[in-house]
Amino acid sequence: MTPDTLPPANRSPLRRRLDQLGIGLAGLCAVHCLATLLLVSTLGLGGHFLLDDNIHRIGLLLAFGVAAVAIGWGILRHGRRLPFMVAVAGLALMGVALLVPHGTNEFVLTLIGVAIVSAGHWLNIRAAH
Repeated sequence: MTPDTLPPANRSPLRRRLDQLGIGLAGLCAVHCLATLLLVSTLGLGGHFLLDDNIHRIGLLLAFGVAAVAIGWGILRHGRRLPFMVAVAGLALMGVALLVPHGTNEFVLTLIGVAIVSAGHWLNIRAAH
């Protein structure tokens, strides 16, 4: 079945909401990173909680799950692979960020990764129109 024979992709409000959730999670991750940088470096507060590796692992698992469903569903509906490739690149950067020690490199990798994942979700929403 070709993408042209599928029903219009923009008729799936659930998939669109999942993409919006993915963008929102990316935003929350960015806020978490910035808050951690601000609170820990300037005030010395919250390091035990904000720098906990489990927060980052759970965030990455959520990002993988939402992206897999929303963007995978999108590929089935509109047939475009670019949103998938962009999201995978961002998720890979987020995964690499888990492997480096806390600090500037982790911060930069994570922020770039979540921005790229968010762009993948945005491309997925646009592909549906």
